[in-house]
Parts: sequence; structure tokens; C-alpha cells
Amino acid sequence: MIGGHAGRPPSDLTLDNWQTAPHLSWSFQHIADLFPTATISRGTGPIAPLPTHRSLLADVAVRLHDGSASSVGAVMAATDTDGWIVLHDGRVLAEEYPRGMAPDACHLLMSVSKSLVGTVAGALVATGTLDVDQLLSHYVPALAGTGYAGATVRHLLDMRSGIAFSEDYLDLRAEVRRLQQAIGWAPRQDPTGAATMYDFLLTLRQKSPHGGPFEYRSSETDVLGWIAEAASGVRMPELMSNLLWSRIGAEFDANIGVDSVGTGMFDGGVSAALRDLARFGSMVLNDGTSLTGEQVVPVSWIRDTLAGDADSRDAFAACPVDNGMPGGMYRNQFWIPYPDSTVLLCLGIHGQMIYLNRAARVVAAKLSSWPMPQDPWKLSTTIRAFDVVAAHLR
Repeated sequence: MIGGHAGRPPSDLTLDNWQTAPHLSWSFQHIADLFPTATISRGTGPIAPLPTHRSLLADVAVRLHDGSASSVGAVMAATDTDGWIVLHDGRVLAEEYPRGMAPDACHLLMSVSKSLVGTVAGALVATGTLDVDQLLSHYVPALAGTGYAGATVRHLLDMRSGIAFSEDYLDLRAEVRRLQQAIGWAPRQDPTGAATMYDFLLTLRQKSPHGGPFEYRSSETDVLGWIAEAASGVRMPELMSNLLWSRIGAEFDANIGVDSVGTGMFDGGVSAALRDLARFGSMVLNDGTSLTGEQVVPVSWIRDTLAGDADSRDAFAACPVDNGMPGGMYRNQFWIPYPDSTVLLCLGIHGQMIYLNRAARVVAAKLSSWPMPQDPWKLSTTIRAFDVVAAHLR
């Protein structure tokens, strides 16, 4: 069994099954009751107001990929939604918790965490603390003896290192699952294997030249977090609080899962409230300025995220697996799904999402508990629903 008495874990919850149905929805809202976590403080600043002007967005018609008729509300119901919210020009038009999640609940973000860490990196770049073209071994000399030797910070931000790392969530032998074993989020299959996040990252090896095609690897964000900590001299919970969470007008503290020595799971371990995801998204939408008026990251960082490099889209197209986003790219830990840069996405397995539509001035966020880690239909259908909402409001 895992967890203690706080939060009353289901009696049959174990380290083996907490990420499976029917436990997902409960587990994702109680990570701090199950595992060691560190607080990401909202600080003492003002809460960014979210004025409400309710609109019947759930009734907006959606034409699905197969041509059938649906609605935004039906799409949310069909995609295991724990909570969803839509902002237009900073006003809440819809906020729903279909399965009883409390508005102040900290829900696991999975890989939406990556975009938060990428934004922290952007803030460090802005102060000159981090150089995107610098070798990783400049900040963490131990990486010189690993597969990351010769890789740069830019390679991490865009997931273009040549590291060997399988993201097959259904394979217990895959690196992404071995990483979870190292931090204590899954039963250890090899008692002699790495027992901390950083020890695990030191075992990774290179399979191809750095700077090649995009390939989604959670390890890139974990190394990025390590680099950010080394460059700043501050552990990530405090660093993210100082540079991001305390500056977006967050209403609630967030938290991050940590390993046995206190290192964060940077690639997918942050939990936060739905409304605060909308505040984060609004900051990105507003060129790095939060709803409280603070410049969290420079306009230049947001513009760089939207523009990418000359070869970013070609590198994305050359990915060895189909990303389902023809013409898109990946930049600074954000997904840009279309050939233009109107829409940005933050995505996490089991259905976590922040959707930003710059042309329509729409921010949407969705927290979910899909039974399977990846579900192409649920992902594409959710994006389609938010695209329709943006078109409707625009």
C-alpha cells in the first residue's frame, strides 16, 4: 500500500495501480498524500482577478473528425474531464468540474510541468544566468561523462538531443518508466538500478548526433531542471516560486513530487489548481506579462517560442514517430501544433492541457484522468473543441 491517512486513499491503492483506472482521478488530485512533495509557494503578492461572465460554451456545436455532430460539453464528458476552464481576454466564460473536483484541488499536471520548467529557464536566460547555447557540462560537469556530453541547453529546450530514451509508457522497461522507479513513483524492477533522479540521468547514453530531429524525451526536461538549479544555485520549488508562481497572481500554492534526496520530478511532477493554469496561460498569451502586470519573461522569449529556428519545423517533421501535428513544431517546452503560430499547447499524458489561441485571445485549460496515458482521439477531439470555442469567440 502507499499513502497515509491524509486524504483517505482507496483501500486497494498500491504503488502498482495508482496510475490506472479506476484510481487515476483520485490519485491525480492527491499526489501530496501519496508521495513526498515540495511546495511551490504562490508568495504573498496579489491574486490575479478572474472576472466571470458566464457563457453557454458547453452548448457550442463541434463537428468531430468523422463528421458526426457533437458539442463542447459532450467532448468534455467523453474525455474523462476532471475540470475545464475558458478565458477570453482575461474573463472566465466557463469553469466546470464535471466529476466533483474542488476548485482549489492540486491536480497532477504530468507533462504540462515541462512548459512551467521551460518558462523558468526563459526567466533565467533573461537575467543572463543561463545561456541557451552553452554546453550542459558547463553547468553540471558530471554530464560530460554521459550521453549528454556535447549537448547544449537549446537541445534540451527543443528536445533535439541525440539521447536514447524511450517514451513508451506501456513498457515497464522503457526509460520513462525506469525514471519513475528511480524517484519512487513505481516499484523498482532492478534493486541495483538508480535510486534518485540525477543518478538515473547519469546513466543515459547517446544514440545519434545532438541537434538532429525532434524526439519527445522526458529526460530533456529533467536535465533542464538540473541545469537551472545548478546555474541559479536554487532548488526548483523555490526557483519556480520566485521566478514564476509568485509572479502570475496564482491563487494557490502548487507542489512538485520529489525523490528520496529532494530532487523534483521536473518532467511531470507538478500539481496545481485549474484556475492557476489559466493564469499561467494568460501570462504567455500576454507576451510574458501576468494578469497582475508583472513581466515574468521577456517578450523576446515568447516571440522566440512562437518563431522557432529556421529548421524547427523540419526537425519536428523528421521525428521518428508521427506527432499528429503536421506542419507544427516544438520550442522551449511548448507544442505549436499548426503551420502558423496562432495556437500553443502545454500537454501531459492522461489528458492534461493548456490551450492558447493568440488570434482569438482565448486561454483554455483541462485536467483529466484518461484511463490510458495516450489517446489520440481524445487529444485531437479536445483540441478541436477548443479551436471551435476560439472561432466562436473570435
